[in-house]
Amino acid sequence: MEPTSGPKPFYKSLYFQVITAIVLGILLGHFYPDTGAAMKPLGDGFIKLIKMIIAPIIFCTVVVGIAGMEDMKKVGKTGGLALLYFEIVSSIALVVGLVVINLVKPGVGMNIDPASIDPAVVAQYTNHAAPSGFVDFLMHLIPTTFFAPFAEGEVLPVLVIAIITGFALTRVGSAGAPVTQGIEAFSHVLFNAFAFLMKLAPFGAFGAMAFTVGRYGIKSIGSLGLLITTFYIACLFFVFVVLGVLTRLHGFGLWKLLRYIREELLIVLATSSSEPVLPRLLVKLEKLGCKRGIVGLVLPAGYSFNLDGTAIYLSLATIFIAQAMNIQLTWGQELGLLGVMLLTSKGAAGVTGSGFVALVATLSVIPDIPVAGVAIIVGIDRFMSEARALTSTCSNAVACVLVAMWEKSCDRDVLNAELDRNYATSEHEIDEVGEAATAGAR
Repeated sequence: MEPTSGPKPFYKSLYFQVITAIVLGILLGHFYPDTGAAMKPLGDGFIKLIKMIIAPIIFCTVVVGIAGMEDMKKVGKTGGLALLYFEIVSSIALVVGLVVINLVKPGVGMNIDPASIDPAVVAQYTNHAAPSGFVDFLMHLIPTTFFAPFAEGEVLPVLVIAIITGFALTRVGSAGAPVTQGIEAFSHVLFNAFAFLMKLAPFGAFGAMAFTVGRYGIKSIGSLGLLITTFYIACLFFVFVVLGVLTRLHGFGLWKLLRYIREELLIVLATSSSEPVLPRLLVKLEKLGCKRGIVGLVLPAGYSFNLDGTAIYLSLATIFIAQAMNIQLTWGQELGLLGVMLLTSKGAAGVTGSGFVALVATLSVIPDIPVAGVAIIVGIDRFMSEARALTSTCSNAVACVLVAMWEKSCDRDVLNAELDRNYATSEHEIDEVGEAATAGAR
């Protein structure tokens, strides 16, 4: 038995470094707002560095995972099961937002005149609006060229290409083995490159948090504080009640899972984006005992089809705008909005500021509420984006484990052992993340 090295000092753990960076960013943004706002390039630069490597990582993971599956029918079954789960849970998320906003009614009494709102405020978001219909959404999945989605960093078209490539490799048999081995070897390189880039996470967290506090500050919340509080209540209810019930019914604890991915959740909190942690989640969920092919298929798909944080935001923000403008909607009208939101919450996936873009897309097809009404909340959207990203990240992690269980592709002994032990990522583990990522393919 090889000797194991002792635990690294606490200050070398990514968890401690990110927490420290967040605190320092908040302090800088609060006491020196201009300097804090100037830290924006640190956060943006870190996200761009990670995003440039996400598309090829997804491609390699999905291709190798599908190529390693013995039963190709299982791939289609897994995808269909995941999509069905995504639609059901997203619908629940929409209902949660709808119920909470109608109970709290944070917009009642604001008495905003729709004619007083400047429509130019939302023009920049309208230009990046989501596909306007289901057909447009499906057409958007088909890339113009094989390499176009890699250049643009779009997850869904990359996933489509990876699935097609994986199926093709299974059809050519031994002739495709060198290609599969080459893609697997390349994935080693990508994950090790990612592990190196993740050491910059504290700098990205510091810059993003300093910018948010320095640019917007506590004063910008103002009278809209109740809306922010209402949104966070809805997200917490969804995570700890809805997802908590699902995990308990399947024999594992939600809190243990959240603790297991706590470093990723901290990075999401600081950067207001779930994309930087996608590669790490691929590794960690596979380490939990979920088969690589399931993880590689379900998790990237969830990043576009299971945006539950965005779903809660859409229903809550839409009704809030109606309340603020004294627009009366019947329960029938509100329920009718849910069908529109199920599409628009997916259509804006991969777009910068996707939650706000999805809200614009939703209101653009609802005649009862003027789309210019989003100007009411544009100033505080940043304070809600963290909750959107955190909720969606938690939901996708749960979804991946549940689908793996349903497909009998999750080793429950490994799952329980990993969740039960005191997981604390050390620098040594971060350096070895590339090898862990491809171990399941062998």
